Amino acid sequence: MKTPEGGLSLIIRSGDYESVHYALALASAALAVNKPAVLFFTMNGLRALTGPPPGLPDWNRDALMRERGVGDFETLLQACVELGGRFIVCEMGLRALGIDRAELRADVPFTVAGIVTLLEETKPGMHLLAL
Repeated sequence: MKTPEGGLSLIIRSGDYESVHYALALASAALAVNKPAVLFFTMNGLRALTGPPPGLPDWNRDALMRERGVGDFETLLQACVELGGRFIVCEMGLRALGIDRAELRADVPFTVAGIVTLLEETKPGMHLLAL
């Protein structure tokens, strides 16, 4: 049973590969040790959920991660999905960037919501981090 102590709520607002990759690594690690993880994608971070491949400008780094034996984007994303991560896509971010919900990946179970929902999902004992 997951307990919020030590769980994570991650605001993924940067559209660079490194930030998104590390957010997925943090979330999958928390989920693997039975801690909840909320992933809130907003602004340029939303580009990580478009595609495939995701619309991240330095996407070529993913192949290097695989070559070096580091969990790649797809592996980490699927781990978060399979381990029960909570995905929230920011409604404001979608509108601000002109991204239609239909452009987002169908294999990621997300809810379109806002900051209030993120704050409600961040239970006492969870850490809120922006990346």
